Amino acid sequence: MSSPPPEDHRPSARGFADDPIGRRIGEIDGRVTELVARAQYTYLQPVTAVEGAYVTIEGRRLLLASSYSYLGLLGHPAIQAAAQQALEQYGTGTHGVRLLAGNTALHDRLERRIASFVGADAAVVYSSGYLTNVAVISSLVGKGDVVICDKLNHASIVDGCLLSRAKFVRVPHNDAAGIERALAETPRGAGKLVVVDAVFSMDGDAIDLPAVVEACRRHGARLMVDESHSLGVLGPTGRGIEERSALPGTIQLKMSSLSKSIPSAGGYVAGDASLITYLKHASRPFVFSAALPPASAAAAEAAFDVIDAEPERVLRVQGHARKLRTLLRQAGLAVREDPTPIIPVVTGSDAAAMRMSRELFDRGFFVPPVVSPAVPAGTSRLRVTVTAAHTDDEVEAIGRAVAETWQAATAPAVSG
Repeated sequence: MSSPPPEDHRPSARGFADDPIGRRIGEIDGRVTELVARAQYTYLQPVTAVEGAYVTIEGRRLLLASSYSYLGLLGHPAIQAAAQQALEQYGTGTHGVRLLAGNTALHDRLERRIASFVGADAAVVYSSGYLTNVAVISSLVGKGDVVICDKLNHASIVDGCLLSRAKFVRVPHNDAAGIERALAETPRGAGKLVVVDAVFSMDGDAIDLPAVVEACRRHGARLMVDESHSLGVLGPTGRGIEERSALPGTIQLKMSSLSKSIPSAGGYVAGDASLITYLKHASRPFVFSAALPPASAAAAEAAFDVIDAEPERVLRVQGHARKLRTLLRQAGLAVREDPTPIIPVVTGSDAAAMRMSRELFDRGFFVPPVVSPAVPAGTSRLRVTVTAAHTDDEVEAIGRAVAETWQAATAPAVSG
């Protein structure tokens, strides 16, 4: 578990060590080199096989406890068959951007299926979830407008806000009163967009949707919600934050990736028909990016059908999440009662997170660490997740292993 980045990239980093760009490159290069030397570099591990909740790395079969595939749909036979059929019919790619020669019946069908699933008029699909946020935000607001963003929103949301050139207001995490104040201070005549994650990917908590919806309603602001980590996870049927909050139709822009509960690639935003028409003709990442590969589109469409046909998957991942949170709290870890399978186990220091991840790897569990600057300094963690693919016994095994390694990894810091 010590594979460094490709060697051919390393000399260039050292060759420009005396300029600001070189120093930034050298800082990361040095950090990676040090971790590799200590056998603690746990990123970019080459998985050679996937089998349910297990992956094979360096010839070892490891129980994965950091997956985004919350419903365990990777490898589902119906989804595999749909992708294979699309591959045979259309080939590996398309003939270009969708506005010109790259559109297929599969893309149109997928967008209709998404809109139906999330309760919207229409939807548009982009080639990644990251690109979706950048595309939508930068296309909707601009100079003279205001975009309001939760402090812990995903980096793609932040980048979309910055690229838009609108006034960018970041509010404290999950603070509807802060959103209310920011909206109240918006100049008359400015466009107003509020963007929040439904579930925050590094903390596992859910947005207070009723309070945010009410703030937007009072001030005439549009609300965009990123459901990448709530689709398939929240609500009795996995429809997400609106279903969980019993507030159907209150989000104007419903966004999600197609690479988490949906085991494919890409991202989408759904909303009213005029909004989607606008985005298909005005958002640069749609106009100037090649279409999603047909096999990916077909896999995504089939996945929505599977979620409807196998609702027990949603209930299973929700039950596993409650069980793991209970096990970790009983072991003394500070774990909140959030409604998601994302459970941050905070170690504090980068070094403790690295040690903990390495110990888990040696014990047969794959949980890479999350360290600064991905999270603020002093809040390094393991982002532990469970999925519908895990069994009850595997959830218990994850709970025991995480608790024991956390106690060992943080003991020096606690005693000191």
